[in-house]
This record gives sequence, structure tokens and C-alpha cells, in this order.
Amino acid sequence: MNDLCAEIGYKSINHDGEQLCGDHVDIVEQGNDSTVIVLADGLGSGVKASILSTLTSKIISTMMAEGLTLTDCVETIAQTLPICSVRGVAYSTFTILHIVNNREMELIQYDNPLTILLRNGVNYDYPKTEMNIGGKTIYRSVIRLQEDDIFIAMSDGCPHAGIGLAYNFGWKREDIIEYMEAFSACGYTAKTLSTILIDEVYKLYGKKPGDDATACVIKIRKREPMNILFGPPRDRDDCNRMMALFFSKEGKHIVCGGTTSSIAAKYLGKPIRASLDFAQSDMPPIAQLEGVDLVTEGVITINRVVEYAHDALGDNTLYEKWSFGRDGASLICRMLFEEATDINFYVGRAVNPAHQNPDLPINFNIKMNLVEELSGCLKQMGKRIKVSYF
Repeated sequence: MNDLCAEIGYKSINHDGEQLCGDHVDIVEQGNDSTVIVLADGLGSGVKASILSTLTSKIISTMMAEGLTLTDCVETIAQTLPICSVRGVAYSTFTILHIVNNREMELIQYDNPLTILLRNGVNYDYPKTEMNIGGKTIYRSVIRLQEDDIFIAMSDGCPHAGIGLAYNFGWKREDIIEYMEAFSACGYTAKTLSTILIDEVYKLYGKKPGDDATACVIKIRKREPMNILFGPPRDRDDCNRMMALFFSKEGKHIVCGGTTSSIAAKYLGKPIRASLDFAQSDMPPIAQLEGVDLVTEGVITINRVVEYAHDALGDNTLYEKWSFGRDGASLICRMLFEEATDINFYVGRAVNPAHQNPDLPINFNIKMNLVEELSGCLKQMGKRIKVSYF
């Protein structure tokens, strides 16, 4: 094991007038350090394309995650998805990105635009081996990973953008490379980079896409631990144990909640300096405590973080709000979504009567549900999550 990890983000847009996307991305983890990512593009658009791309990505990702060979995977697809009798092409094309032990990338490509690799901020022309499996020409590459490598896989809706509008022959691969090189050194997350690319594709189509388009970005980076403390323990005698475990962990420390921050201040022997600067009118202000990187209010702030997390996994339309905001929720989002790779939650089970809804069962705990929801979203972002309850 090394200290590298893969951050994965993707975004799609549908063919104009279609409710379903004909592209599909599937991600399957093999332990902590190996992952299989498949981007499949179904022929055409709409329901049929969606079914075919989903079936292709599910079959390949599941088989590879179980350790089957590339030949077995491709032959299974070849037998499962026939050739279109009218166009004479496969019903679904695919790109497989297999991260092995966070050390190397096995890249397998069939009829999708060739994956772009940006290394040190510029295009890197990686070696490719041509193979013939089941009558299909497959390109295979094995690439040793380096920190800050950025892999950009895409469906053919991306280079086809702008045909007859901004460009005569579409947005060529070299144009996409030049465009993305400009953003590669800005420190953006994989999700943000995929959003930047697809937003530009959408504009080049005149906001009426003539094809489904998907970009999947894998960014190789060093692990960054983060620790978040949320709520006091159920048993007051556990306060010191909870604080000792929390502050002994490597990485930045976030404390959420008024009572929780008071306990942390007492443990550290430092005063809390409250802020009256309401960066956002509907969000409680943050505070300062020496030895803690960020102190915020509890349930209201975390609830907003959960809202931003769901959006970040979807259309990412609220990115500008939390990426530039100075309120507690925005600051937490930047720390958890952009900086952190490994996040430790320390959650107190003490019940705050003010947070209980009388219309719901008495044992319903808003705080526990928020933690569960947020940790689930962060896992989908590719973060390693550990939750400890007190």
C-alpha cells in the first residue's frame, strides 16, 4: 500500500428530448486500494441505449471485480450484445479504468474516444497495445501512477459537440486536451473537472445536445485525513475519552455543535471566540478555538452540508455557493469534498430535545440520520469513511 488514492467524478448530459442517458458509469471497489471504473456508451440514445450501456458496464465491472480476465469480459459482452444489423457496429462501446493497488492503471478501450492523461499539467502520450478479442479491436495500456495524474475518459458525445455550430468537424480531442490543460493545475476535484468539461460540451451543442455526453475524471492524489466531531457523548463520563481519540488523530479537526465545542474547549483548556459575522443570513456563524481548524453550529449546518453533498453527486449546480462561501457549511464542504480522502466521524449519541420532531417516533434522531446520510454521500464520492459513536 502507498499513500496515493484515486478521486473519481463524472457527469452526463442527455440527448436533447430524451429523459434517459445512453451512457452509464459503474464503479466497483476491490478492497481499499483497487477499483474498477467502466464507462459504457449505448448505441443511439433513449431507453434502448440506456439499457445496453447499463448492462455493459454492470457485466464488465462485476466480472473484473471478481478477478476474471479481460478476454472473458470482452467475450461475454460480445456474446451478450450483438452487432447492429443496420449500422454494422456494436450496440455498446466501453472504456475500462482498472486501478490496481493505487500503483498502476490498467486502461482498456473499445471504440470510445481515447482516454486523455494529463501529467504535470500537460498531455501525456501513454503506450497502447492493440489486441483482437472476438473480432473486436481493443486497446490496452498499463500506466504507472504518479501524484496529480488526471485521467479523462469520455463518450463520443464530447468530441462530437459543436458539429455544424461552433466547429465544422466537432470539438477535436486535441482541442479538449488544450481546454482541460488550462484547468489541470487549479486544484479542482475530479467531479468539478468533469462538470467543467460537460458544461462546455453543453454550450457547444447550443444547449440542445445532439448526443448523450459523459465525462469521467480520475484524479490521483495523496491521502488527506480529516476528523469531524459532532455532538456530545451519551454518557458524560465518556467526554475525555472521546476528545482524546478525536484530537490524537492525524489531519485537520472540525467541531460541530455548541455543546460539543464547549466540551472541546474545556478539554483543550482554551477559550472559544464566537464570531458575529453572519457570512450567510440563514446560516449560524462560525467560531474560533485554538487547536481546532473549524468550529461551527451543529444540526442546521450539517443539514446544509448534506444538501450540498446530494447536489455534488448529481448535477453539481450548487458548486459556486459552497466553493466560495464563508459560512460554516461551505467551509465544511470544501474540507470534506475537496481536501479530504479519509474522514473519521466522532458522533455523540446524546439526545438534544430541541432537535426532536413531535410528529415522528420518539426514538427518531435527526443527528444520527444526518451522519448516516452524509457518510453515505461521502462514500459515493470515493472517500474512506469511519464512524465512531459515543
